Amino acid sequence: MSESEPLSLAQRSPGANPAPPNETPTHLSEDQPGLGKLGVVVIGRNEGERLRRCLAALVGRAPWLVYVDSGSSDSSVELAASMGVRVVELDLSIPFTAARARNVGLIKLRELDPSLELVQFVDGDCELDSDWMAKASTQILDDPSLAVVCGRLRERYPDASIYNRLCDIEWNTPVGYAATSGGIALMRIRALSEVGGFNPDLIAGEEPDLCLRLRQRGYRILRIDAEMALHDANMKRAGQWWKRCVRSGHAYAEGFTRHRHEPGRYYAKPVRSGLVWGALVPTLALGLLWPSGGWSSILLASYLVQALRIFRSSRRRGFSSADARLYAASCVLSRFPTAYGELRYWAQRAMGKRSKIIEHKPAGS
Repeated sequence: MSESEPLSLAQRSPGANPAPPNETPTHLSEDQPGLGKLGVVVIGRNEGERLRRCLAALVGRAPWLVYVDSGSSDSSVELAASMGVRVVELDLSIPFTAARARNVGLIKLRELDPSLELVQFVDGDCELDSDWMAKASTQILDDPSLAVVCGRLRERYPDASIYNRLCDIEWNTPVGYAATSGGIALMRIRALSEVGGFNPDLIAGEEPDLCLRLRQRGYRILRIDAEMALHDANMKRAGQWWKRCVRSGHAYAEGFTRHRHEPGRYYAKPVRSGLVWGALVPTLALGLLWPSGGWSSILLASYLVQALRIFRSSRRRGFSSADARLYAASCVLSRFPTAYGELRYWAQRAMGKRSKIIEHKPAGS
């Protein structure tokens, strides 16, 4: 199926498009009753072998499985089709975003089966745990206040590089009610429909934006103590880490700008932190070196104090000494690319330019 025009969830009634006669759901065994209410949307672009692993872990585990491809130049579309997965190819004339891909995938699911209550979103570089959907669907169906359930996302190869290790550390989030989730999560379709789904214009930070709007409607996000998925970050170079941090800075700046007049000061803290530590402090420390006779360099010592504070906080959360040191160093150093991402977003916005996707992984890597 080819998408001709992006469509918001509110534009199509749940019962408007029954599944075509040749579209039949996967048969599930009787010991998987909760999964009968669930569909899966996988999104990807040039994921190669990672996509095969992703789909292999999902085929036969939910009634409906849809893969949305964002202009892959490899054989992703053919691979998905050969595995019996329903494929949607995004319209190439409209800029790609993960948010847009997820919305389109959900619309396809609702066409296939308007009675579905839940959707599991998965990125093509992830492999879902075999028990995850059963655990998560039971949790969310038992509590009508829940809109999103997520679990422990792990890096597949954490020892391949310090950047992969950092991803694994960052994803070790606290169990309990949360302000946001990542892109791999189980969600209630009715709640998504109420808020209009993901914002397709966002090139980053689409999940926190969605979760904010869900919480504003009275829904809750829950991180449960369960294995959810393996993620293949495949980050081996400092340049990839830098781009990932720039992307975060962009997300902070755009999120804050869009929601700055709403209660809660959305993203105000990370935006301020990025600007102060990534731009203001180094500018003052280096710019005042000559007039201060070198005394302004003392400001740079504040980075060591900040790193020590983060290290101690991480140790209290149960991180090992090695992980706490790595995480603290990353948090301090990431302020520079984060500030760059923030400033670049505002500069592009002032010039009326639309932001383009910031990719930190080359095709097929």
